Amino acid sequence: MIDPFGRSITYLRVSVTDRCDFRCVYCMAEDMTFLPKAEILTLEELDRLCSAFVRHGVKKLRLTGGEPLVRKNIMHLVRSLSRHLETGALEELTLTTNGSQLAKYAHELRSLGVRRVNVSVDTLDPQKFTAITRWGRLDKVQEGLAAAKDAGLAIKINTVALKGVNDDEFDDLVAWCGREGFDLTFIEVMPMGDIGGEMRLDQYLPLSLVRARLARRWTLDEIDYRTGGPARYMRVRETGGRLGFITPLTHNFCESCNRVRLTCTGTLYMCLGQDDAADLRAPLRASQGDALLDAAIHEAIARKPKGHDFVIDRRHTAPAVARHMSVTGG
Repeated sequence: MIDPFGRSITYLRVSVTDRCDFRCVYCMAEDMTFLPKAEILTLEELDRLCSAFVRHGVKKLRLTGGEPLVRKNIMHLVRSLSRHLETGALEELTLTTNGSQLAKYAHELRSLGVRRVNVSVDTLDPQKFTAITRWGRLDKVQEGLAAAKDAGLAIKINTVALKGVNDDEFDDLVAWCGREGFDLTFIEVMPMGDIGGEMRLDQYLPLSLVRARLARRWTLDEIDYRTGGPARYMRVRETGGRLGFITPLTHNFCESCNRVRLTCTGTLYMCLGQDDAADLRAPLRASQGDALLDAAIHEAIARKPKGHDFVIDRRHTAPAVARHMSVTGG
């Protein structure tokens, strides 16, 4: 699949549920209204959609949410999709998680061909962790990380840089990841969805400042390392660990975008930061054959935009897009 700007689309992110057992302050409102179950694709339908994308050249598949591991019988989907790893049609099956359920599922994920996971951890302070996630417990996430490590999963920690919240912990996070053997990626706040009383302008911290702060203590060496995602990586000389930066605002990553995002309702977003979307549920359910679905996928890829228009400043306090991050999973 080639988009209008010559980019090959090889990476599909699939939000298997919009539900989550956390309510992170930068992601969703505390009193979220979730989708009715009647609108959600079955696991079998999600498998059929994902398999169609694999057939059309997707090599990397990431399961996201919400929190993917709270979806009932989610391992049935992972088990089914793992067949594409066995045939070689799919190069990687992975997931992004808040870590709350990893202690339960880490070893099974590893047995089904998952080799690495991204885990969201914004602070190492238990009280601050609960304040950021509203409902989460750091000790439960650390238990999940230990289980994932024991299972042999490679772990990347995702940390959203929040001004006045966790900006005093960045050195501690680098040191912790170095000790544990985790990669670490810092992410800028993205203007997606109404999050209630939280003001993103107050949360927003440019990663150029984060990098400058880290450089006071750590030696950051440029490296040529890519995972297929938008992060730009460096090596922390003192720990040997990799450190990534995802900068959708200060330096967007659109020129090399190779990904599209599928929601649990069968809606395909060709860009995280744009509202244009394609309904794949209708052609999926209209026929047991895949001709209609294949045509809808190719029509959608032909509409993929050049990039997003994320802006956070005093003149742009409303979300860039109305949907919450949990709808498309980042």
